[in-house]
Amino acid sequence: MTDRRQRQKEQRATRLEEQKKAATRKEFRRRIRVALGIGLGLTAVLVLTSVLGNQPTTLPASYQAFRDQPTACGAEAPPEVEIMSFPEPEDQGLGSEPVTVTINTSCGPIGVDLDPASYPATVNSFVFLAREGFYHGSVFHRIASGFVIQGGDPEATGTGGPAYVVPDEFPPDDFIYEEGVVAMANAGGGTTGSQFFVVVGDDARVLNNTFNVLGRVVSGQETLDAIEGLSTSVAPGTNERSRPVETVYIESIEIGQ
Repeated sequence: MTDRRQRQKEQRATRLEEQKKAATRKEFRRRIRVALGIGLGLTAVLVLTSVLGNQPTTLPASYQAFRDQPTACGAEAPPEVEIMSFPEPEDQGLGSEPVTVTINTSCGPIGVDLDPASYPATVNSFVFLAREGFYHGSVFHRIASGFVIQGGDPEATGTGGPAYVVPDEFPPDDFIYEEGVVAMANAGGGTTGSQFFVVVGDDARVLNNTFNVLGRVVSGQETLDAIEGLSTSVAPGTNERSRPVETVYIESIEIGQ
């Protein structure tokens, strides 16, 4: 073999060796990129899971203020309210017969007969929210002696609700909001949501017939007396002395028939 052919052979061998080494380096870099990609992906998933899994539930400051004060009537505070929203209430199939509900509060139970025959949409919405647990852990944010006690707002501001509006179902013009009537609070026509009030005195007789009625109290007067007798301070943004300094919770609402 001539020297020239020998050199050509050696050069081919060298090029092949270099190509093999380059291919090996390329594959190594590819594997590194894949490994890093998987590692970063797993890390991101773990970090995201950790963050979301340990994300504290942020409750409205207005509600938290009620959680921070003593619970009324020597009771213990129930689990915190869960902030819920719905596009609309589901049909509860109530028919026209009265529906008895028990509102269990920190100061005892209140029995109410609801009137779906006269106020079908209003009662259906209330029962729907009660069954969903919407009211559980919420508070009576307004206790106006001789007038009403009001609750059903998960934010405890007087402005919160379920994110839908209940149709206006106002009572007759001569209707009187007398003691024991349970009705829905609103800020005017077309704004009824989840908030309700229980009339506890004659001052409510001045109300006009623009509040959807739920029904009437049938038991638990001692509970209402205990709630109405709690000490109060001036409610923020008003001159009404109706903000309780001890918190009355709605622990649960039981639906009968």
